[in-house]
Amino acid sequence: MIKTELNYGDVYLVPKKTVVDSRKECDTSVQFGPRRFAMPVYPSNMKSVVSAETCELFAREGWFYTLHRFNVDAVAFTRYMQEQGLFASISVGVNDDTYEQLDALKAAGLSPEYMTLDIANAWCVKAERMIKHIKQHFPDTFLIGGNVATAEAARDLEAWGCDAIKAGIAGGRVCITKNKTGFHRPMVSTVRDCVAAVKIPVIADGGIVEHGDIAKALVCGATMVMAGSLFAGYDESAGDIVEIAGKHYKEYFGSASQFNKGAYVNVEGKKILVEYKGSMGKLLRELQEDLQSSVSYAGGTTLAALREVEMIQVYR
Repeated sequence: MIKTELNYGDVYLVPKKTVVDSRKECDTSVQFGPRRFAMPVYPSNMKSVVSAETCELFAREGWFYTLHRFNVDAVAFTRYMQEQGLFASISVGVNDDTYEQLDALKAAGLSPEYMTLDIANAWCVKAERMIKHIKQHFPDTFLIGGNVATAEAARDLEAWGCDAIKAGIAGGRVCITKNKTGFHRPMVSTVRDCVAAVKIPVIADGGIVEHGDIAKALVCGATMVMAGSLFAGYDESAGDIVEIAGKHYKEYFGSASQFNKGAYVNVEGKKILVEYKGSMGKLLRELQEDLQSSVSYAGGTTLAALREVEMIQVYR
C-alpha cells in the first residue's frame, strides 16, 4: 500500500474565537534550550544564507541562529560572541576535522551554548559516535541533531543524547536530493511523526514557502522552524549582490551543491538567484506580525494556542 502524506501547501488552519483586542498583544517568544527567543523561526545554517555577521545580528535581535560549518573558525567565533555577551551557536559534522575542531574548543576552554550536528541523514553510525562524543566532552552544550525524517530516526537521536532534533530531508528549495535519489517526505507528515515519537523539541527544517507555513509547522508540534530561501537575498544575508541586466540578485545555493563543496562530487544541491530585497529588518518585523496574527486566529495569546488548532486537508 502506498501512503498519502502532506506538505504545508496541502493543509490550512481552522480559525477560533479571537480573545485579544489587538494582535500586538500576542506573544511569539519561545523557550528553546537554556534561552528564550523572540521568535520560533531562524535562518538555515547554510553558507549562502548566514555569515558570522548575520548570526551576530540575530543574536542581538533576540532571535536564535546557527552558524554554518564550512571553513569556519569555531574557536574565534565562539570566543567573540561570548565576549560580546551573546550566545554562541555553531554547526559541526561527523568527520575527523570536526573532532579536531572540538579538541580546539576544549583546549581554548570554550563551550558553545548551542551546537548543531548538521548532516544530510543523521540516522547513521557516524552521527551516533559524534553525538556521544559531544555529550561526553561538552555536557553543558545544548545539542541539536539533524536531519531526520522518521519517528524511528527521531527516537534514536533522542536515545543517543540529542537535546533537540531537526526534522526534514530534501524539503528545501535548493535541495535536489529527492530528484537525485528519490528519497523525501513531505513536511507536515515528517514533523508530526517526529514530534509524536520524542519528548525533546523538534525543529521543522525546510519547505517554508509562505509566512503562514511557520504557523502550520508549529501546529504540527514543532518548537522551532528553520528556513533558507525565506532569509536569502537581503543585505544581512550571506553572499554578494549580482547585477544582471540592471536587476540585482543574490546567490542562494544548497550545502550539498558544487558551489558549496567546491567540486562536483555527490552533488545534491543547486544554485539559484534570489531577488535582492534590501534590509532584513522589514522581514523580521513582518514575520513577527504575521505570527502574532496566527496566534490571534488560534484563539490565544501565546504560541501554545497553536497546539490546539484544527488542521484540514485541501483537495486540489
